[in-house]
Amino acid sequence: ECPGTGSAQAGRAAACQGCPNQGLCAAGAAGPDAAEAAELRERLRAVRHTVLVLSGKGGVGKSTFSAALAHGLAADEDKQVALLDIDICGPSIPKMMGLEGEQVHQSGSGWSPVYVEENLGVMSVGFLLSSPDDAVIWRGPKKNGLIKQFLRDVDWGELDYLIVDTPPGTSDEHLSVVQYLSATHIDGAVIVTTPQEVSLQDVRKEINFCHKVKLPIIGVVENMSGFVCPKCKNESQIFPPTTGGAEKMCQSLNVSLLGKVPLDPQIGKSCDRGQSFLSEAPESPATLSYKNIIQRIQEYCEQHHCQEEKMI
Repeated sequence: ECPGTGSAQAGRAAACQGCPNQGLCAAGAAGPDAAEAAELRERLRAVRHTVLVLSGKGGVGKSTFSAALAHGLAADEDKQVALLDIDICGPSIPKMMGLEGEQVHQSGSGWSPVYVEENLGVMSVGFLLSSPDDAVIWRGPKKNGLIKQFLRDVDWGELDYLIVDTPPGTSDEHLSVVQYLSATHIDGAVIVTTPQEVSLQDVRKEINFCHKVKLPIIGVVENMSGFVCPKCKNESQIFPPTTGGAEKMCQSLNVSLLGKVPLDPQIGKSCDRGQSFLSEAPESPATLSYKNIIQRIQEYCEQHHCQEEKMI
């Protein structure tokens, strides 16, 4: 198993053989140097809370959840929220947020986020492509460089919440964003899964990744958790939890289950239209679940912030 990037065995342990980051870890260059760390701290000093949305599995609704989380937090007009999409090869956030075709503008203070509302900004590699159909065919170092640019060169301003939507897995992008943000602070990670074992087995790896890089886990969200027919009201398990689902996994791994979001066809329709599902379907059971989960995330972040202030 990975010894962790901060370990003396980083890049040297037997488990490091074949890892694309082995050379960086062994050379002690896995994280930002002192100058880069200072730049990152200066740029992100006015960001109060940073939350990563992770999953070891693709297709579990991670970007959908990130979009709903951003909309839900920004529903409070007194809160400033930003959503950063670091899924370099599959940037779906511009489409989901109704910003497809927008371009990034540069000012004297850096790149400016693209705004959905006055208090909700978005940044994604999708804004840098000439067409939504363009393929991003990049090796790891170039991806890592762009992630660093997003954190260092974007004029984020004063933010209550920075939400970071990540690609599936535990690879370059995840390692980079955790290491760069280690120069400032991360409140923690929300891990998204679906109920079936084929998803849970990859999510367990993600939880292990968080432990290895000392990334706090806010909790797990079970997405696509059942479907209630709007006509007959019978509930169907589209993805049967054959091994107990996220609830049993959380119990065995001692992590919090933030909630379960049921399937609702309107969620996909809202994402395709670039609209907020929470606003379009306020009476949906999925909306109620989202709101409860968002409230728990806010409570965690506030508690985490208070603990940090006491330590200081």
